[in-house]
Amino acid sequence: MTNTQKISMGFQPNRQLIGAGMVLGAVGAAAATVGTIMIFSALAAAGRSWLRQLETAPAERASRALTQAKAASQAGLDAWRSAAASN
Repeated sequence: MTNTQKISMGFQPNRQLIGAGMVLGAVGAAAATVGTIMIFSALAAAGRSWLRQLETAPAERASRALTQAKAASQAGLDAWRSAAASN
């Protein structure tokens, strides 16, 4: 026996078992992908339903918040300037 024959005969995995494992792994990955898609579609539908129930549109809320933030910023700037002018 040569060295090559000794090495090749030492490690012999069961190819049928490996093939079956690969098939099951692929089926499991496909099932996980389908499950993930189903979860995200359910969450998206729930989110759309929740947004429809809101009294104020999200864009309007964001606009109000931006206006309030600008007013607060201006008030802080005015207070800082008046405090600096009095010193």
